[in-house]
Amino acid sequence: MSTSRRTVEVESLHELDRRIAGGVTSMAGWRLQGLDLRGRGDQLRRLDPRGALVLGGHLDPDDEAELRRRGALVFPTIPDAPVDPYRPSLYTPEELYDALVAGRSYEESLDARVYAWATDAEADLGALVSQSLHDLAIDDALTEFTEGRRLVGVMGGHDLARGCDDYADAARLGRALTRSGLTVVTGGGPGAMEAANLGAYLGRYDFPVLDQALAILADASSYRPSIGDWAAAAFEVRRRWPDGTTSLGVPTWFYGHEPPNPFAEGVAKYFKNAIREDVLLHVCRAGIVFLPGRGGTVQEVFQDACENYYANAPDVTPMVLVGVDYWTGELPVWPVLQALAADRAMQHALHLVDDPDDVLDALAG
Repeated sequence: MSTSRRTVEVESLHELDRRIAGGVTSMAGWRLQGLDLRGRGDQLRRLDPRGALVLGGHLDPDDEAELRRRGALVFPTIPDAPVDPYRPSLYTPEELYDALVAGRSYEESLDARVYAWATDAEADLGALVSQSLHDLAIDDALTEFTEGRRLVGVMGGHDLARGCDDYADAARLGRALTRSGLTVVTGGGPGAMEAANLGAYLGRYDFPVLDQALAILADASSYRPSIGDWAAAAFEVRRRWPDGTTSLGVPTWFYGHEPPNPFAEGVAKYFKNAIREDVLLHVCRAGIVFLPGRGGTVQEVFQDACENYYANAPDVTPMVLVGVDYWTGELPVWPVLQALAADRAMQHALHLVDDPDDVLDALAG
């Protein structure tokens, strides 16, 4: 029997079959996530399951009992939860909007059903366990997504309407960041977040395509009153220009009334907003761009500032605020940041620009 304790994530039946065909005899260190193992009892009995974790999925009852008896730790599927608490990957827009993509209503979609379940199940301990396990699984999937990428955050107000100049500017910014080799990260919601993910999605297309997409989206300028119409316009853009560039959205069902935008190819959607906010800022190692916004954006500014304030010099990441009048007059955050950064390593990481075209230079600086 092998004594190796190296962790191996087995997230597909293909991966399982490949390992068995390679002659393995031990499952020590294996993490089998969300697999349908029904009808595979003969295969499982040929393996030593000691040290294996079986997370959710499906097993024939006799096989489950046998795995437990022989030393595997089996975490069962949690009934009545609309999410897989052991899911091995991030969400896709098509998955969250499954019913809408199939021609039905948004209210029937996975995203809406999960929000309704989370709202109704606030006092249910089983539901809370499901949500905590789910967020841990999203953490793991996000770690795999970020590997080898340089991620830059774009934060901004969720109320920014499609069709306005600021929305178009945010989309052009997302496109420019993507074309420079960065992966755009947003909070995954509407407004400025959607605009940045849109620009990133269309990063490999010429400017006229972005202008055409903006015109299509302008006909459904807000997710109010109809999330369905708003999302349908986005999926029309995706249909016309498929195979867009990948970006990341990190939304939360805590703000489930704000739908996830369909332009982030990878969606790390959490239940706990506090975890989501921390993760969102943590992954943006190439810096964060702050477009005008209100409460949530200001919170993110100072969370990021706190990280930089206590960071060692090599770990400080750029902060670029866009909109001189906004950040010095309407919401005078900039003077507070300057005072906070005085004589700290972070002082050279702060940038205030008026033109989104200056963002790349500020990040590089």
